[in-house]
Amino acid sequence: MLKIGDKIPDFEGLDQEGKIIKYSDFKGKKLIIYFYPKANTPGCSAEGCNLRDNYATLQKEGYQIIGISKDSVDKQKSFHDKYSFPFPLIADVDKKIIESFGAWGKKKFMGKEYEGILRYTYIVDENGIIKNIITKVKTKNHAEQILKTMNL
Repeated sequence: MLKIGDKIPDFEGLDQEGKIIKYSDFKGKKLIIYFYPKANTPGCSAEGCNLRDNYATLQKEGYQIIGISKDSVDKQKSFHDKYSFPFPLIADVDKKIIESFGAWGKKKFMGKEYEGILRYTYIVDENGIIKNIITKVKTKNHAEQILKTMNL
């Protein structure tokens, strides 16, 4: 897993429109990169909607948001359109970005252990340096969590 102070890996993937999104598109900008397990599930919907509802506040602090899961472009488009997200969702079907950020690993649910996307959020400065990592995401209050990590 990446650590605070690390430079984020260069990445590239397709967004919900099938357009290529690259880290280089965001050079010089602060980013919130959040990984979520599955589009259109209750927790992921709550998290995305909370970020959507607080997007203007996060933008005032200079942040852009990117959501990433291993869902297909079509599933990302459906999710994006259903909730009118103002930020891109990357379809990382082959898990290259997810794995490069260390957001893939062992999970437990109802007593069963399996491999899956870890719900992590990376707060990145304009130089691509990780300023904070949230590993215990509160889906319904995620924007508040992010703002607290920025001491706002």
